Amino acid sequence: SAAARLRRTSASHTGASCQRGRGSVEKIAWWPQEPGAPCNAEARTPRHLRNCALSRISRLLGKMQISGQPHLAGAFRKPIAFKWPKTALQSRASHSLTRKASPTLSCIKQLPRLPIVPAACRLSPMPSRFMSTAFEPPPDDDDDAHWEARFLQATQTIPPSSASHAESAAAMRELVRSGLLLHTDLRDRPERFFNAHRLLARHAVQHGPGFWIRFTVHYNLCFGTVLAVGGPEQVATLHEAQEQGLLGCFALTEKLAGVQSGLLVQTAAEYDTASGEFVLHTPSEGAAKNWISQGFTADKAVVLADLRVDGVRRGPHAFLIDLRRHGELVAGVSVGDMGTKTTGNDLDNAWIAFDRVRVPRTALLNGYAYVDEAGTYSLRTTSIKPFEMIGQRLYTGRVAVAQAALAYRRELFRVTKEYADAKPIWSPTAGAPTCQTAGQAHLSSIPQLRALFAEADDTAADLERFVSICESRLTPLLRSGAVPDEELAHAIATAKVKAVEASIDLCWRLKQEVGSYALMGSSGFAHLDFLNCCKFAEGDSRVLMLKMARDRMRRYASETKSGEKAVAGEEREFELCGALGKALSSAKGDKAVQARLWDANWRTVYALAEAVMERTIDKVLH
Repeated sequence: SAAARLRRTSASHTGASCQRGRGSVEKIAWWPQEPGAPCNAEARTPRHLRNCALSRISRLLGKMQISGQPHLAGAFRKPIAFKWPKTALQSRASHSLTRKASPTLSCIKQLPRLPIVPAACRLSPMPSRFMSTAFEPPPDDDDDAHWEARFLQATQTIPPSSASHAESAAAMRELVRSGLLLHTDLRDRPERFFNAHRLLARHAVQHGPGFWIRFTVHYNLCFGTVLAVGGPEQVATLHEAQEQGLLGCFALTEKLAGVQSGLLVQTAAEYDTASGEFVLHTPSEGAAKNWISQGFTADKAVVLADLRVDGVRRGPHAFLIDLRRHGELVAGVSVGDMGTKTTGNDLDNAWIAFDRVRVPRTALLNGYAYVDEAGTYSLRTTSIKPFEMIGQRLYTGRVAVAQAALAYRRELFRVTKEYADAKPIWSPTAGAPTCQTAGQAHLSSIPQLRALFAEADDTAADLERFVSICESRLTPLLRSGAVPDEELAHAIATAKVKAVEASIDLCWRLKQEVGSYALMGSSGFAHLDFLNCCKFAEGDSRVLMLKMARDRMRRYASETKSGEKAVAGEEREFELCGALGKALSSAKGDKAVQARLWDANWRTVYALAEAVMERTIDKVLH
């Protein structure tokens, strides 16, 4: 085999040394031994041994190209650099390797981009002076700046909104296979996970939000959930899924639940003791999974279903299932297109229904709960419920959405300001615009536009700092697997709501001030609905605000019962709580009447939530 030939090559290179020549082997441009060059037994220095070994490998790889094994030679992707460390010569070959060349010996040849090397043909570490890794990230990936440069290069061009679902999915598969962001980075390197989302969001202004949503659904919602609630064996499968470029989707939202995702899960997962399988079933049209991003192209799906064992309902649990095998839907699964959208049409959104689909017992993500072969349901810990850990993905998702909204606003304002700075306008003092712009007034000098640019800078600076602090407080918990406390959970919800709402407000106002430029397809305003996606993603902003108001009212009830006064900085909240409490008092404990009164005073409810969020941000920043 090729691997065996490499072993023989590396094992025999100590028997001779070679003179470094200037020849080359087809496809690989190293320094092989010149034909007929004599071996000098006295010159067996590390440098000579290194050069001899490299020349033999270069000839072998050249033969691979000619003898019908280009896939193995192609494993050595661009660019490749070799160094001679203190103990042994090590070579790293990765599909996305971009290391700096060694100052003593380097050879870089731009090889054609090849498909991922089949596992059976990939070089693996062997007991010799040579090592190769075909998938693990190179050591330089520990340098975040170097990794960021590589990620920016890999995502320099992404499919536009006009691309087909298949084209967009193919680009996503390629990015997944590259290993630039590992499925486990959400746990092991969460800063890199969040940075990848920020870097991708920059494309939303010109290309729409489709690819960004596809990315976060795959890494955060689907395989991030496996990471959060899966058992060790299930987490171990993430590596293989990444090597194969399998795509994942997250099937939580149901048609009847709408924005109340998770509060209502009707899809059932009944355990069949006789077969040792779960039976997934959609009992009604309202129980069909709805608006599932990547649902038309995903190979895997994390499905949230109401677990039932021996007729006992155990609540929503997550199942990792095959949605497609070899591109074909598994038996019993039905999908339908959600239709054309205002933006992001390169992303496939689907409804999904299950007709008694059988999945193995091991499909249940069993890090916190499991069902044994006898059909006995057990919790591994009573302190954390499985659905609480699934909620972890909402926290990471909310931070990522907040950062994406801010990144979109930043890029849209940057592009628009460049246009406004260069757009000459007529003014009484400067006269009519001419080809010479020196001394002339420009669109950005209009007072209301100038004020808006300044306001956006100030507002965004505070919000970006606040969101960054939320991220820094969340990342240690992602590494340890701990759950955010109530204070951090509230801060993250605040970050999501305020970052998105501020971005919507600023971008909409900007659109009103730049005239017909906002109608141009290249201006970026065409994809403004990305921010609307952010508004309802990972917890609808209005729903989050309702929870904030209810939580504050509960605390207010406790404060008034004990005779406490308003705490400094919370006077506005105290006032609004008093007004809302007075309005609700006429219900006299009747829940139905209280709900109607709550709805009737919705302005006060949302004003209370706004006051709570303002105080939260001020506390964190100051």
